[in-house]
Amino acid sequence: MNSDMIKIVALYDQIESGMGTKDDKMLPLGAKKVPIGPGIMMQPYLKQIDAKIVASLYCGTGTYMGNKQRVTEKICEAVNKIHPDVVICGPAFNDKNYAQMCVELTDGIIGTTGIPAVSSMSAENIEVIEKYRDKMYIVKCPKKGQAGLNRSLQNLCYVAKSLAVHDDNTADIKEYCF
Repeated sequence: MNSDMIKIVALYDQIESGMGTKDDKMLPLGAKKVPIGPGIMMQPYLKQIDAKIVASLYCGTGTYMGNKQRVTEKICEAVNKIHPDVVICGPAFNDKNYAQMCVELTDGIIGTTGIPAVSSMSAENIEVIEKYRDKMYIVKCPKKGQAGLNRSLQNLCYVAKSLAVHDDNTADIKEYCF
């Protein structure tokens, strides 16, 4: 791996990780050293920004909601150990629990590790977006099954790169975020 390559940790729920269905909410926290879920679809966009997903963390939304503090601690420990340049949480699409998990973990990662992090979700999560949009970047993505996913994944990679290299492209980034 190129030493200048941006290292990314991706964080998913049980569905987006491919480890379970909506009924598998209690999936324990886990990790893989390869891209999974949307991370696989992001490969061409990651190449464009000279980035690589070095780890994919996943957790069931029920596991997270049942013990937020402990799961956040474990995820922050993993992020500190891996020490990526940036963490991507989502896309959560229009899943309310996953969207809540994404912003809370993004907030925890930023506050605990100092490593930049970004979330992604659709406009249907307006309550979550309104509560967190001033604390972090939340990249717009379509509702599950709607057109525009590839473009939103490309935008997510662009925002991740800007955060990782501390590039002040706020005008461009705001175009992609809520």
